[in-house]
Amino acid sequence: MMSIQTLPLLNRLEYCADAFAYRRRETRVVSVGGVGVGGDHPIRVQSMTTTRTQDVEATVAQAERLARAGCEIVRITAPTVQDARAIGEIRKGLASRGVAAPLVADIHFSPAAAMMAADYVDKVRVNPGNYADSRQFAVREYTDAEYERELERIEERFTPLVLKCKARGIAMRVGTNHGSLSDRIMNRFGDTPLGMVESALEFLRICERNDYGDVILSMKASNPKVMIQAYRLLVARMNQLGMDYPLHLGVTEAGNAEDGRIKSAVGIGALLDDGLGDTIRVSLTEAPEAEIPVAIRLAAPYQGRQPRVYAGTSVPERRDPYSFARRPSSELTAGPVSFGGRETIRVVRREPPESPDPVATLIDMVTADRPGVVAPDVVTLNIERGHDMHELGSLEGDVTTRVPEFAIAARGYPEASAAGRWGELASLAHLLHWASSAEPPPSDLLTAARAYRRMILLETSTAGDDVAVAVERLVGWAEQLREAGLPEPMLAIEAPDASTSIRAYRLLAARLAQVGLSCPLHLVAPSEDNPYERLLRSSVALGSLLCDGIGDSVEIRGGEGRGAVRLAFDILQASGARISKTEFVACPSCGRTLFDLEPTTDRIKAQTGHLKGVKIAIMGCIVNGPGEMADADFGYVGGAPGMVNLYVGKECVERNVPQERADERLIALLREHGRWTEPPS
Repeated sequence: MMSIQTLPLLNRLEYCADAFAYRRRETRVVSVGGVGVGGDHPIRVQSMTTTRTQDVEATVAQAERLARAGCEIVRITAPTVQDARAIGEIRKGLASRGVAAPLVADIHFSPAAAMMAADYVDKVRVNPGNYADSRQFAVREYTDAEYERELERIEERFTPLVLKCKARGIAMRVGTNHGSLSDRIMNRFGDTPLGMVESALEFLRICERNDYGDVILSMKASNPKVMIQAYRLLVARMNQLGMDYPLHLGVTEAGNAEDGRIKSAVGIGALLDDGLGDTIRVSLTEAPEAEIPVAIRLAAPYQGRQPRVYAGTSVPERRDPYSFARRPSSELTAGPVSFGGRETIRVVRREPPESPDPVATLIDMVTADRPGVVAPDVVTLNIERGHDMHELGSLEGDVTTRVPEFAIAARGYPEASAAGRWGELASLAHLLHWASSAEPPPSDLLTAARAYRRMILLETSTAGDDVAVAVERLVGWAEQLREAGLPEPMLAIEAPDASTSIRAYRLLAARLAQVGLSCPLHLVAPSEDNPYERLLRSSVALGSLLCDGIGDSVEIRGGEGRGAVRLAFDILQASGARISKTEFVACPSCGRTLFDLEPTTDRIKAQTGHLKGVKIAIMGCIVNGPGEMADADFGYVGGAPGMVNLYVGKECVERNVPQERADERLIALLREHGRWTEPPS
């Protein structure tokens, strides 16, 4: 199996011009029914119908609703020739209603369906993992000669579609899915981002040999970390090969409700912030109209091509953007809680100073309010601004007997130092928090920290977009502590938006490595008053950094306490950084689905959502199901109308279970494998 390191100089390839600046990637323009994708065009929003394609009236009605909601490109599944032919009637129906949205045919296994659909649509989407290819999951090695013969066979079957699209002047998307890589790719590259990229490039080379360039590419996965790495690697390889094709972004099988939105924001948002992406689809297990406002809001900060420089610097990047490794950091201890090193990534919640009853409020904050959501690790408290310290003398013992992972933090301001209170604060607090936009930590804070052996959290903010100044301020303070003989501090930066936050922490990590410091990093999400914007922007800012291995604790400020804590845990889970509840992989509905996905997903989540650390896949059909659920513990997959196949890992253990019995059989499998616990009363 080929690894990512075997490609020459791969880690030196660039997927963006500057990791500390924003510039949207320049691409060719591909026209999809008159809607330009790439170039100077806006980031386009699209979705997919969920009706049966041959139910022309229902599909026309849903496509019209999508277009009215702001969907710029509508995709329709065409698993058979009959479905492909029905798209012609759908186009007529939409035209009669005055709807001119471009149509895309979604093709997986059938070249015949693709050839038929090309007569009626503005773009054909093919999946290189199963278009004219084998997916038997056979375990064998391909010799170079066998591999070449396979490529010749694929070219013979794929070329007619390329020539037809070229002749008709319509576009194509070569859309790789992590869950449906071919046997040939799996055996040569494994189910890796590199395998996904090479799968697409094989088909792209066939297009180029036929002088056809109206191609858009995608690298979808249900795991945002894999998806981010695959897109970056694809762009790096295209840059190496002199290619400029636009990108379609999406996290597939994201799920529903907040979880689906968070996972989509982590993956799509991280890449948009890299300057990558020309059209996006948010895949939710909900009515497709619900996807459109999420996609519009995710794309909004990146519409237009205005570059933004956050830090004019020549500091070398230390991270590998094509694979995951958590940034090495020192382990620090604040009372019963440790940060950094190999410790789990902590969730921190700041308690507002106007809290009327500190003891009651803190105990309330560390109590989970729904099954499956763990309590926060740390609640920070503004001691000197909120309450007389003598009130809090018994707080530590009172609360830590209930929740072992707890620390009091004292937030520092210059007036606290002037009042000579740091020694008194250090006698109560496990963690001393100095937050300033300019002033360095005072000498009496350092004296108190040394005397009481307290951990220090240093925080500053960016002044506008002046990231480099804020970073240098923190690095200088950290070096001051090192010179004073104190342990390395934890560092945090407060920024006004996701892009600034991402650049600031990237630069901070790189600068610390330059000066030989390994301070843990405390990630602070940008403040946002609107709850929905807070969910999306926090997911983009924290998720992007976590997927790059940056961050040892996270904090979301503003909003209701429990909601902020829950959101922080959900972002950690979506980023693959920490599992605190059941993980669901659920595909979006489409015309191939063999059961009603939305109520089925809701029902299974209600029954199994309390199982911490269990991953359950709910898949409507077999197209991507077995692949996308490859790392799931259990799978619930449509096998035939009204029938469900149940999986344990990659193995199908029960076939054609009637849907009315499938839920109880899934729970029985959870019991048999020791993964079931009774839900709390």
